[in-house]
Amino acid sequence: MNEKPQSPPDPAAATRLPLRVAALSTRRANRFHLRPDAEGRAAIAAELDLVALRKLDFRGALQAEGRQDWRLEGQLGATVVQTCVISAEPVTTRIDLPVTRLFRDDPTPGPAAQEGGEAEMPEDDRIEPLGSEIDPGAVMIEALALALPDYPRKPGTALGEDGALVAAPPGAAPIDEGAAHPFAALAALRRGNDDGAGDD
Repeated sequence: MNEKPQSPPDPAAATRLPLRVAALSTRRANRFHLRPDAEGRAAIAAELDLVALRKLDFRGALQAEGRQDWRLEGQLGATVVQTCVISAEPVTTRIDLPVTRLFRDDPTPGPAAQEGGEAEMPEDDRIEPLGSEIDPGAVMIEALALALPDYPRKPGTALGEDGALVAAPPGAAPIDEGAAHPFAALAALRRGNDDGAGDD
């Protein structure tokens, strides 16, 4: 008898906490606390291409705003392990940040913004359309993905001028993100030319 192959773990299924909006209290805070187990953390780590997710904790509350809108306020804590972009060694990062989402029944911009008028307000990336459910688990994974370092680096590692891996001396200043950019050297050269233009 052939056994069906096991499908990879679904991080959304491991952390889902769908809350029906119709069942939420409009008079008090609707509190939640998500702390995925080892299996859930492994699924999320695989989804986000992490070496490991040692800790993940998301707690907060949903509160009504006005007659139809909702505000989610939470605190995200995580310990993630990524691969150093220079040495390929594991890098551990601690994440601790507040998370806010505004679920609007009508998330479209106002008339001035729609018509391209001068009163157009900047887009608020906290706003999401309100559906029949609000899932703090989905918010948790999205917030974690946005908070991950784009270029994790192990302290004490740097690239030499020839691109070879070198060890920074003890007490050296942290690596400048801008200096590691491929166009950083060109920008520095241009600045030097600009500074020297007025010396004649």
